[in-house]
Amino acid sequence: MLIYKQYNEEQLNNQYNIRLHVPDFAAYFERWEKLSKETREKYPFMKDIHYGDHERECLDVFRSPKPNSKTLVYIHGGYWHLFDKTKFHFIAEAFYADDVTTVLINYPLAPTATMDEIAASCRKAVLWLHKNLPQFNGDPKQVYIMGNSAGAHLAAMLIEKEWMQQNAAGFIKGVCLLSGIFNLLPVQLLQLNKILNMSIEMAMRNSPVELIPAEDCALLICVGADETNEFRNQSRQLYDNWKDEVTAIQFLELHGINHYSILEVLLDKTSVLHIAVREMMSI
Repeated sequence: MLIYKQYNEEQLNNQYNIRLHVPDFAAYFERWEKLSKETREKYPFMKDIHYGDHERECLDVFRSPKPNSKTLVYIHGGYWHLFDKTKFHFIAEAFYADDVTTVLINYPLAPTATMDEIAASCRKAVLWLHKNLPQFNGDPKQVYIMGNSAGAHLAAMLIEKEWMQQNAAGFIKGVCLLSGIFNLLPVQLLQLNKILNMSIEMAMRNSPVELIPAEDCALLICVGADETNEFRNQSRQLYDNWKDEVTAIQFLELHGINHYSILEVLLDKTSVLHIAVREMMSI
């Protein structure tokens, strides 16, 4: 029986089972740990600074040596219930030489937290940073957001037009979304939803494809060509829904790249992705 598009239950779950399609996924996790350890040894950083009362409402900062630097805020993936920011410290390596302050945030995880609460926590983190960035040599008026997978979903939720106008007008300058999930209706049908506990209503109000974005925030939507049809369609659907709403928007499908390797491409200064992010940040 078909439950979504042309997929039955097993096929839909397979489309979102990332590890099934990248058999050597564990090697990526090991390499990220190694790269992150090297990054911590190479650059000074501040760990577990709290932006809220929840034990996971904390962030790590790799501070630029120059005052008033642009700031890149990274939101990690993990299907909203896995991982910690420390695994992704290597992201700070990508733009540290360009005098960019890099901030990596944690947020409450499912099943303890609902999708509403997770999205609200990320918004809280960005607002806290806006008020406190000068102490980390960041310019509060030049904030850029990056997220991958579930983190890309949470990053997209930050630029919903009404919320931006009321809370973050003018200081979130650009967002880079890597291999994200922007329509949560199929996710609500997955076995994963036993952990997320989303109703259809919660899935819809937390689906960026159903929302209107702020038009003055630059947007870079990226996905690997080696990802599943559903993951590629997620990014394409967001681009199609938002392309007439956002003044500066770009879609990149990266050949030979999968759901995990897309993060490591950021470290290659000659890659299309790295160059596109630099252009978005004007560095």
